[in-house]
Formats: sequence, structure tokens, C-alpha cells
Amino acid sequence: MAKPRPASIPKPDASPARVGLPRMPALYGLKTGRAYLPWRHAQERLERSRNYWVCTMRPDGRPHAMPVWGIWLDSSIYFGTARTSRKGLNLARNRHVTVHLESGDDVVIVEGEVSEVCDSKTLEGIVAGYAAKYPMPLVIGPENVIFRVTPRVVMAWSEKGFVDDATRWEFVPGGH
Repeated sequence: MAKPRPASIPKPDASPARVGLPRMPALYGLKTGRAYLPWRHAQERLERSRNYWVCTMRPDGRPHAMPVWGIWLDSSIYFGTARTSRKGLNLARNRHVTVHLESGDDVVIVEGEVSEVCDSKTLEGIVAGYAAKYPMPLVIGPENVIFRVTPRVVMAWSEKGFVDDATRWEFVPGGH
């Protein structure tokens, strides 16, 4: 199994390189030539979210989805898991991940890649963020891995305003 790359220290306040419509069939009726949601809309929801649905791929190609606790910090999602958990094993083989917040009415979806967080300064910030957000501490140890999800694409929309507010942000690889 290939070990995910260690994360470098994240660059705060990374902004998307492009904004536009999500790539969906024309029959969905998305309106062009309109204002898109501001990036802050997605950031606020990522910061406030309690549970993040992490979607990975099993070795045989079947999807695997699991809710996790996590934090949005320095323009990335951070979460921990056991190395031997299904998602830990999946991410050791394939670093591509999709993360969805809980709401289907106020949607935020992050597509990106994971890297393992190893540096103590970043880990300290993650532990502090967990302590401020959750009643249980983040477990750090050799049997656990802390992942950083670096966004490549983020999409957001509201159920009520889907055709008017569906927005896709794209990030430049390595621009975080």
C-alpha cells in the first residue's frame, strides 16, 4: 500500500482560481450569466459543519461513505481515522476523495485529494480546532492517521435556489 504524501504547512485563505456553473446536463436548467455564490458562502458552511461525509473508493471500485468529525482550517478539511479502517485503507491506495456536508438543502461538496499530516505545528492547530468544536479529543497515535483534504473543486447550491445559485469553484493544483 502506498502511504499518502505528508501535508505541507497549509497556506491560509487560499482562494479559488475559477468560479462558474457546476458541470451538469443542460436539462437541469442552470441559469448562465448570473452572479455566483461568494466563496465565503462555502467556507462558512465548511467551518460550521459538525459531520463531514467522506466518500472513498474500495480496491474493487465500489464506493464507501462514512461520516466523520473534522475541521475546516487554512482552506482544507482535516479529519482523523484508524489506518486499518475501511476509509483509511481506501485512502492509502487512492488519495482521491469527495466530502459532502450533511444538508441536501444547503449543499457543499468538496472534491480533492488527501495527504497525511505529520508536522507538529499543523497537528497542534488541528487538535486545538477539534477541542473547540467537539466534546472528545482527536486521537493521535501510530495506529491513527490525520488527513488533510486539499480541495480541487468545491460546489455549492441551495435546494430552493438551485437553478439560480449553483456554483462551482476550481482551485489550481499546488495553489493551496
